[in-house]
Amino acid sequence: MDRHTGAEAVRFARSVVMAEVSFEPIPPPLTRGEFSMNRGAFVTLSTYPSGELRGCIGYPYPTMPLGRVLVESARSACHDPRFPDLEGDEARAVTVEVTILSPPVSIGSGESLPGRIVVGRDGLMIECMGRRGLLLPQVPLEWGWDAMGYLDALCDKAGLPRGVWSRPDCRVYSFTGEVFSETVPFGDVNRLDSNGL
Repeated sequence: MDRHTGAEAVRFARSVVMAEVSFEPIPPPLTRGEFSMNRGAFVTLSTYPSGELRGCIGYPYPTMPLGRVLVESARSACHDPRFPDLEGDEARAVTVEVTILSPPVSIGSGESLPGRIVVGRDGLMIECMGRRGLLLPQVPLEWGWDAMGYLDALCDKAGLPRGVWSRPDCRVYSFTGEVFSETVPFGDVNRLDSNGL
């Protein structure tokens, strides 16, 4: 996705967030170009300037057009169950980030799994013991994790014991993400590379 389209995705997600917290009609999904293609995506809300997570919801699989995914993800991020509902004044003080995902690909399990992961490039999903968890590619960079720490944190996210990723009955999937983020609330949108810059 080019930088212009990524910026458009972020500005659209911002408009959905503001409508949701203001109890106003939600803008209709964007439908042209890449927004009409089925893609997975996440919308992340962070406090500014501290950068603390305030909400992050999305769809990992490409099951609906990107325009619709952005609407649903942005609305849901305002009501992330880990936090109180986002309110109007607070919404004006968060940054909006959009991560566009590639389709997840199974990378298996087993002790050699950490060697198959590139931290900063790969997002991860785990399915094991009836539980699921997902971490976006930028998360291990934010926390300074190596591949092993990343996998253990993925287990934590899924409510699984650390190290369970190596079991043969667990499946781990990787995906990549194109990340676009406001520099400040309502500000310019930058494309973030694998180093978070």
